[in-house]
Amino acid sequence: MKELEERIVQQGTVKPGNVLKVDAFLNHQCDVELFDHMGAAWAEHFKGKTIDKILTIEASGIGIACVVARHFGNVPVVFAKKAQSINLDGDQYTTTVYSFTKQKEFPVIVSKRYLNEGDHVLLIDDFLANGKALKGLIELCHEAGATVEGIGIAVEKGFQGGGDQLREEGYDVDSLAIVESMDPENGTIEFRS
Repeated sequence: MKELEERIVQQGTVKPGNVLKVDAFLNHQCDVELFDHMGAAWAEHFKGKTIDKILTIEASGIGIACVVARHFGNVPVVFAKKAQSINLDGDQYTTTVYSFTKQKEFPVIVSKRYLNEGDHVLLIDDFLANGKALKGLIELCHEAGATVEGIGIAVEKGFQGGGDQLREEGYDVDSLAIVESMDPENGTIEFRS
């Protein structure tokens, strides 16, 4: 998606350690109009597939997922929580994932009331690096008996291989911007064509 790539080049910052900071428009301050355009792009890509639920992981994916849901008939958005709380009651699906950004493992939890057998799920997230978070969400879907119909990613760091691995496993991954390389020394970012 050219619009997203242009925003990354204009407002993104490449940091040491393969970190791409896009908090000016994607995951701290949110550009809702951009999210709407992203939703339209995913609606076009996944048209013809039954999508009756969107699943993401807290926190950065929530805003994007809520706007995207409008393009899929206002389907419910469920987000996996990263910590147990007193508000989480009843039976739950739980797994553990490693976060590249946070450099640690954390639990991901979804109430069994909100992820069900027969659901047709679109996974949405802001970033895809090594794919660990998405594999955790996929595991929760499989445990529930839900079908993962597709995966929508705003920014994929293609050089880290997570997206390619998910595609090899047969998942329909639509990343709107795939960063092929980035250099913190001079701030350059190259996209996959």
